Amino acid sequence: MQVFRGIHHPDIAKACALTIGNFDGVHRGHQAMLALLRSEAQHRGLPSCVMTFEPHPRDYFSRLAGKPELAPARIATLRDKLSELERCGIDQVVVLRFDKPLATQSPESFIQDVLVKGLGTRYVLVGDDFRFGAKRAGDYAMLDAAGAVHGFDVARMNSYEVHGMRVSSSAVREALDAGDMARVSSLLGRPYSISGHVVHGKKLGRDLGFRTLNLRFAHARSAAMGIFVVRVHGLVDEPIGGVASLGVRPTVDDSGRVLLETYCLDWPAHLGAEGGYGKIVRVELLHKLRDEARYDGLDALMAAIRQDVVDAQEFLAAHAAQGRQTTRDRI
Repeated sequence: MQVFRGIHHPDIAKACALTIGNFDGVHRGHQAMLALLRSEAQHRGLPSCVMTFEPHPRDYFSRLAGKPELAPARIATLRDKLSELERCGIDQVVVLRFDKPLATQSPESFIQDVLVKGLGTRYVLVGDDFRFGAKRAGDYAMLDAAGAVHGFDVARMNSYEVHGMRVSSSAVREALDAGDMARVSSLLGRPYSISGHVVHGKKLGRDLGFRTLNLRFAHARSAAMGIFVVRVHGLVDEPIGGVASLGVRPTVDDSGRVLLETYCLDWPAHLGAEGGYGKIVRVELLHKLRDEARYDGLDALMAAIRQDVVDAQEFLAAHAAQGRQTTRDRI
């Protein structure tokens, strides 16, 4: 999959089948849309293309209004979004910077400059609530009429439902906020995970006897926050169970920066103390144990971590036993 920052790149395909959206989480509704896009692209002999935005448009407008609390909590980093789009078989992704010029661009200009001249669009697939252009003045009817003039087809996909519930990024955020990881998996069609490079931290976990893998979450607000039972992929061939804190670490840090700190229950000895740094790992959040908390000193923090480790071990043991029973039932 090719990724382009902006539409002015010589390697961008001169014609494409396109869909447009934020695709935060790449949930099952997104996946259904992307499957349809790929099918239409193949029938037309075109590459499939996703146009997405960074930052999220609501991030931009909340900062413009001086109300950062109105920005949506992010489900996924750009890295994880692109990874899931690639898994869905998309040929190219165009990431547009959402800034003042884009926010104030008229719908007509967006169609002419971006869709027609920039991407050579031959087919556009949008969601049932799609709006575009300054003040969200553009809608499906305007896009469809423009397609008749400029020679591209326009289609609209209705909402996708699971067990009678509409699948949306908002629904995923609500489930993550509630710590309902089973519901999250149902909406995403996979366990929720965060990936990235392991970076150096303050080494406080090592001093406390709980050495952690640190991954930065590149947004001010994460849709999931708290202490989780996890599986870590990417250190060795098999996933490793662990317990992780996703949050701002109120007891030991006042920066407000979101960090995912993961303690592996069974650290691979051959990696040594420094063997995790620089690796790209993916951490699956399987079960929420509790919310993040502020403690009166490091002794109280250590006691809480020790209990989290015990709880994680019990969950993983029960999870493994349930998996073995399911396998026997199938046999």
